[in-house]
Amino acid sequence: MKTAASADTYVDPSALVKLYLHEAESRSMAAWRAKARSPVAVSLFGRVEVMNAIGLALARKFISRQVHQAALAALDDDFGQGRVVSADVSWREALRLAGDISRRHTPAFACRTLDILHVASAISLERRYFLTFDTRQRRLAQAVGLKVVVPE
Repeated sequence: MKTAASADTYVDPSALVKLYLHEAESRSMAAWRAKARSPVAVSLFGRVEVMNAIGLALARKFISRQVHQAALAALDDDFGQGRVVSADVSWREALRLAGDISRRHTPAFACRTLDILHVASAISLERRYFLTFDTRQRRLAQAVGLKVVVPE
C-alpha cells in the first residue's frame, strides 16, 4: 500500500462508503482512515454517490432501515465534525477532462462514465493519489498519471 496524506488523495466514493456500510474492504478502509493526517475531501457529486449507495443497500434489502439511518447519520457526523469536508470541483474543467480521458482510454480499459468522472475530478482537484478498490478504475487512474492507493 502506498502511504499518502489524505489531503493529496482523491477517495473514490465507492471506497468511502465502506466506512459507513459493512463491506469486504471496510476494515482496510477504516485502517487507512485512522492513519489519515487530514480530513478526506469529497465533492458534492461524491457525497451524493455515497448517500445513494447507502440508499441502494436499503432498497436491495442488504441492510435494515436502522442501519440505513445510522450510516447516513455517521456520514453527516463526519461532515459536521470535519473528518470529511466538501471539495469544490470545477465541473466545466472536470467534464472537459473526462471527455479527453474517455477518447484516449475507454477503448483500452472499457471505462465506465462514473470512473472517468471520478478520475477527471481527481485531476481537477490536483490530487496526486487516487484511492480505490476497483480494478478498472485503478488502471484508468494509473494511465493518466495518478498514483493509486489500495488500502490493505
